[in-house]
Amino acid sequence: MTDPLGQSQVIPYLQEFSQHGFQVTVLSFEKKARFQKNEEIIRAILEKSGIEWKPLAFSSKIPFFSKWYDLRQLRNTAVSLYKKYKYDLVHCRSYVAADAGLLLKLKYNVPFLFDMRGFWVDERVDNGQWKLSNPLYSFLYKTYKKKEKAFLKKCSHIISLTNKGKEELINSYGVDEGKITVIPCCVDLEHFNYKKIDAGKINSLKQQWGIDRECKILSYLGSLGGWYLTEEMMDFFSQLKVKYPDAKFIFITHDDRKKIHQLAIDKTLQPEDIIVHPASRSEVPLFLSLSNWSIFFIKDAYSKKASSPTKQGEIMAMGIPLICNDIGDTGKIIEVSETGLVVEKFTEGEYKRVVNRLSELSNIDKELIREAAFQHYDLLKGSSDYITVYKKILRN
Repeated sequence: MTDPLGQSQVIPYLQEFSQHGFQVTVLSFEKKARFQKNEEIIRAILEKSGIEWKPLAFSSKIPFFSKWYDLRQLRNTAVSLYKKYKYDLVHCRSYVAADAGLLLKLKYNVPFLFDMRGFWVDERVDNGQWKLSNPLYSFLYKTYKKKEKAFLKKCSHIISLTNKGKEELINSYGVDEGKITVIPCCVDLEHFNYKKIDAGKINSLKQQWGIDRECKILSYLGSLGGWYLTEEMMDFFSQLKVKYPDAKFIFITHDDRKKIHQLAIDKTLQPEDIIVHPASRSEVPLFLSLSNWSIFFIKDAYSKKASSPTKQGEIMAMGIPLICNDIGDTGKIIEVSETGLVVEKFTEGEYKRVVNRLSELSNIDKELIREAAFQHYDLLKGSSDYITVYKKILRN
């Protein structure tokens, strides 16, 4: 809960559940540094909403054995909490949590919701974390694919982040369509609201960062590396600079500024055209407001059928046209809502094609983009969908 993702993608839902009369206990793992920094803040937020919090220490010293130890902690604590509170429902966010949910289902017949987020086991293979040539990772893969089947079979309901993920579950895993609800990574649309941003603050920030008022700005929000294709985004910016020589590329990230500037130099870009600045959650809407367009490219892989980038809803809520590739439901949402452009392949010619169409995006009304965010990523709608699933499970 002390991670940014916990604060944006878990706690707001829990607060909504609590307001609707559910008594909530959240069991989470916390990393030491962030827990020490944010424990009091998070505890105060949760206590104000009447939510009980049981944090466990995240272990990482010894690979594999640390994870085994954490899993035992999780399972034992879940059983201990159940004996105390006799929960009516266990909501398991992703596969590791589902391990505890399955245990409670088998041991006490407690219904559990498998909020799978994505194809976690295949993600580990697709991103190179689990190399199947290694006997240990091959064993883990087979073990968790077996567990995955049990989760899908024994759970009372499944949450998929995307329609593509739902289709895969139906067509390749044989899951009944009625057992799956699609809820993407939603956004607090009141927090991400371009109407709340003062134009004077935007101009002041541009002046502070040495940006000419009229220059075009491309932005990227969030962490780099992993699934996100930084080099390809830099290559796109290189083509953007051909058409808009004064353009700047702003990275709103906590990643290393020097590494990003070095990559720009390697791509024959000028470091002064690359602005790297970290932002707190409260600062992100203002920083995004500088953008003419925002961008993200994600590595394509089987597991990405279920990917729902949180940043998409945040960017659209700010009325900013988006440039992205088609991962999960991202491309379809952009194309149907006509709120951005989709890059079909990572080539110079494709970048030029998209850059030449950027002027079309200037005519899109900010409110039209924001309305599309309401349609797909509204936190209140997502919370309502979860509550509908809760009630369905509890009726059965």
